[in-house]
Amino acid sequence: MNAQSGLNTYKQVDIGASVASASPHELVSMLMAGVLKRILDAKGAIQRNDVPAKGVAISKAISIIGELQGSLKDTETNAIAVELDRLYDYIVLCLTKANLESSLDKLDEVAALMMKVKEGWDGIGTHATEG
Repeated sequence: MNAQSGLNTYKQVDIGASVASASPHELVSMLMAGVLKRILDAKGAIQRNDVPAKGVAISKAISIIGELQGSLKDTETNAIAVELDRLYDYIVLCLTKANLESSLDKLDEVAALMMKVKEGWDGIGTHATEG
């Protein structure tokens, strides 16, 4: 085992331990952070003209958005869930366009949207633990 594969193994174990001990609220926050990470990866790939890496990063971001969207409850009756569902649809559309057009602007738009959603989500967690 070389140093890089050892580091990768350690990262996977560390991530697994974090997920195993996380609350449902923390898991959603981790997923949102994962989308932001994949957007950064895609931006770097675009800047390097690395088309395959761009596609992989954006595909992973879309997959994570699908998980977030799938975790929504009461999307027929809960106004917040309805709006998040619509927002996630829009984000997937933007990510698809970003992939097709190699658009840094679309990726920046998605990152800004996700940062706002994550900020709100993390704020809910802070208030939930205070009260």
